[in-house]
Amino acid sequence: MTRTINLYVDDLRDCPDGFVLARNYQEAIDLLETHDVDILTLDHDLGEDERGGELPNGYDLVKYICENGLRANKIYLHTDNPVGRRNMYETLLAAQRRGFIAEDIEIYHYPITVNKYSG
Repeated sequence: MTRTINLYVDDLRDCPDGFVLARNYQEAIDLLETHDVDILTLDHDLGEDERGGELPNGYDLVKYICENGLRANKIYLHTDNPVGRRNMYETLLAAQRRGFIAEDIEIYHYPITVNKYSG
């Protein structure tokens, strides 16, 4: 039986209590594909490689979720990037309307947790 988790995807912020942390795109995919996810909360910017190039971000993750029919019961966007937030939100809603993701997924354009940095 698959364990149900709450998943927090962020490269820098502290992970809130009650969540499993994914620091990057691939960690998030691995967890989404191997666990039932109740709450998913997403950052947009997920870091840079050693040459300063942007690593796959939260929008890339949203596209992967939509293309592969993955799900979380509730999806929140905790990013501070306004353009990234809008892109993720609108893509999720469009995918839901078109049947790529389940219609019962609750999608929110705001955070459910407080963003904290300790380091």
